[in-house]
Amino acid sequence: MGKQFWGTPDDLRALLCELVSWESRTLTPAEREFPYKVKEKLMGLDYFREHPDYLSLPEADPGRSFLTAFYKNPETVETLVLISHFDTVQTEEYGDLEPLSCRPEELTQKLHERKDELPEEARLDLESGKYLFGRGTMDMKMGLALHMALIEKASNEQWPINLVLLTVPDEEVNSSGMRAAVSELVKLRDQHGLSYKMFFNSEPAFSQMPGDEKHYIYSGTLGKIMPAALFYGKETHVGEPLKGMTANYIASFLTQAMEWNGHFQETDLGESTPLPVSLQQKDLKLQYSTQTPYRAVALYNIFLMKRNAAQVMSLFEETAKQAATLCNTAYRELCEREKVVGIGEVQVILYEDLLAYAEKKRGTAFIEGIKAEVLKHPEWDEREKSLRIADKLMIQCHELAPAIVLLFAPPYYPAVNSSDNPLIVESVDVVKRAAAEFGVEVDQIHYFNGLCDLSYVNYSDSGNGWNSFERNTPVWGEAYSIPFSDMLQLQAPVFNVGPFGKDAHQYTERLHIDSALIHTPYMLESLVKSMCKQALETV
Repeated sequence: MGKQFWGTPDDLRALLCELVSWESRTLTPAEREFPYKVKEKLMGLDYFREHPDYLSLPEADPGRSFLTAFYKNPETVETLVLISHFDTVQTEEYGDLEPLSCRPEELTQKLHERKDELPEEARLDLESGKYLFGRGTMDMKMGLALHMALIEKASNEQWPINLVLLTVPDEEVNSSGMRAAVSELVKLRDQHGLSYKMFFNSEPAFSQMPGDEKHYIYSGTLGKIMPAALFYGKETHVGEPLKGMTANYIASFLTQAMEWNGHFQETDLGESTPLPVSLQQKDLKLQYSTQTPYRAVALYNIFLMKRNAAQVMSLFEETAKQAATLCNTAYRELCEREKVVGIGEVQVILYEDLLAYAEKKRGTAFIEGIKAEVLKHPEWDEREKSLRIADKLMIQCHELAPAIVLLFAPPYYPAVNSSDNPLIVESVDVVKRAAAEFGVEVDQIHYFNGLCDLSYVNYSDSGNGWNSFERNTPVWGEAYSIPFSDMLQLQAPVFNVGPFGKDAHQYTERLHIDSALIHTPYMLESLVKSMCKQALETV
């Protein structure tokens, strides 16, 4: 048996604090460096010194890599994939304490000097001594630390199961790390003849309401998709407002129709998706002038359980047409009151139809040039580029105005659920029994509500609903893509068991120490060992 580096609570705590200290905020140099540092840590294990080729750093996108660490037992093909992400959100909200935001021990101590400034629940948790504060402690450096400890112990003790540790960048923004890793998992499976039995994550357990201390485990994850709209009216001078129509006027009807619209809510297994809201709405005027704003855009957040992209677009189009009808009715009444002819009725156009119209009018080469011009702007993210492409096309086709152009903007997270899978049913029981040994109550939730990279495995879509996403996402195949075909090959149930924490993405982000360092490690080990027994039975 090799030396155990992360086998005690104190060792795990030190590992966590080291991982957190490497920072790795999304889209920073530290994020790019992080997987190389993890590889160096893992190279300290006897197993990977003997098998260095089982550590790999494939490219996620230019400049960023993900890490795979493969423990292979020659006696079985049964394989558990351990998924985590190492990027974190930004830290500006810590104010003058930002230099300590990624130094958990020091930050936790410093907060005692300012505990009266904390929200009451956070203050009480700080005073209890049961929590460690800091960016990434909860979301989700502890999950990675737990997986590193698991693969260390499995390799030292030669557990009769294969483990693939996969840790990726960019989960907090576009999941480019996981989307790239899907094809690597297919390649690894084929190269070594593996049979993936479970895709396992250790995202933290979220409290369901203030004061909730219950530990939750998740047998699925919500999906997320972002329908978007370009509103195109007609410009005019503010002194002659009735000669035009502002995009903001058109947008107000659709946004009111979308906000909290219950038709987009789904319910499954007694759980419901959060209601839709707008994530962004703005006009596209770059500077102040007395010309009215005639182009505007909006992004809407939709959570998913069963619906695919085609179904969401169908419902979005129906909602937009209802909003356009209300808009046209109100505008027609205005024109009658003011005794003006008006500029016409607002129509609803799918992006794929706008693209076809523009290509017929201007030619494919000209339209490809427009898209290329937008895509070369590094200061614009994938959402901005999507909206800008639609805007550029409508400028070429302004005779279609006034109009609402419907499209999708990245990212897209398909929903996944494995609650009825026999292995998950048994695994839930194993984890609950392990937690009960510490007097910890564990409840199962069917859909993780924090969004996670499990969305890109165990994918199913018999109706090819993703085609609607491809056709109506302006940056598809250029700045953004999803490996749907490879995702269909990764068919195994998903499960999420992670440590308990609170306030992810807030300056009070904190991790329950006993949950992270004592309870969850035992729960995970119990789960993997139960799978080892099953692996032995199949040999």
